[in-house]
Amino acid sequence: MLARSCLRPTSSTALLKTAVRNSTRRAATSSTTTSNAASPRNLNIAGTVSTLAAVGSIAWYYQQYGFGFSPVHAMTPSEEGLHAPKYPWAHEAWLSTFDHQGLRRGFQVYREVCASCHSLSRVSWRTLVAVSHTADEVKAMAEEIEYDDEPNDQGEINKRTGKLSDYIPSPYPNEEAARAANQGALPPDLSLIVKARHGGCDYIFALLTGYPDEPPAGVQLSEGLNFNPYFPGTGIAMARVLYDGLVEYDDGTPATTSQMAKDVVEFLNWAAEPEMDQRKKMGMKVIIISTVLTGLSIWVKRYKWAPIKARKLVYNPPK
Repeated sequence: MLARSCLRPTSSTALLKTAVRNSTRRAATSSTTTSNAASPRNLNIAGTVSTLAAVGSIAWYYQQYGFGFSPVHAMTPSEEGLHAPKYPWAHEAWLSTFDHQGLRRGFQVYREVCASCHSLSRVSWRTLVAVSHTADEVKAMAEEIEYDDEPNDQGEINKRTGKLSDYIPSPYPNEEAARAANQGALPPDLSLIVKARHGGCDYIFALLTGYPDEPPAGVQLSEGLNFNPYFPGTGIAMARVLYDGLVEYDDGTPATTSQMAKDVVEFLNWAAEPEMDQRKKMGMKVIIISTVLTGLSIWVKRYKWAPIKARKLVYNPPK
């Protein structure tokens, strides 16, 4: 009887310890399961927030410094004159090209009006073929000009007729001659003028059409300067050069001031970016291929990871 009475407390104590141990184990298992369930959710939230922060910071950086969404300009807007209005240029659309009839008219305006002062030294005659003129037309225009040939045995420079491979000549032999003919001002080369000015096409069009009949009251300009609100400082050495009916277009288009300015600006935009059509075509190919590859990548990822993400993990505690 004494032995049995002594064993009962011992047995009760063992059972109590076993119950406490199992309860602690179940609590630990429940806590681990809860923490494991909450951990992926927290990681997803943290990953989403960090991704949004990274994308936002990159977009802000590009917007501030102009390497992505906004173009890089040679001058800041504060250094420019009156801000040029935005015009709906057709060639700026994603799926649009240049108006090639407009390019032909623009080259005519350049040749008959602008070429007397401004050079186009980075454009060769052959680049006009199949863009604005036929090969025979361009060849005829090139042959009207004489170029320096190789020196002969006596060292004298001979002259030859122009070829398609020659570049459009400058109206002046050197910079000093250009300044002497323009009261000390140097007419800029127009090959890359659209890319070299803040506002691009909008600025050049506004500049060509922005000459008032008379300067505003109170405006004082130095001798030899003309008022144009779109030019920095409003005083420009170039006088107004475009007037209604100044040229006679071959296709019968009315040669108004705005029409001539629009045509020559489109031509200068092509001269600065003749590869625009190829760039747009390549861009559309990249977008289409990237879209297809992105869809395939998402499908492959879901296909490969579906068995892993859909599996069920069961915890069997020891008995």
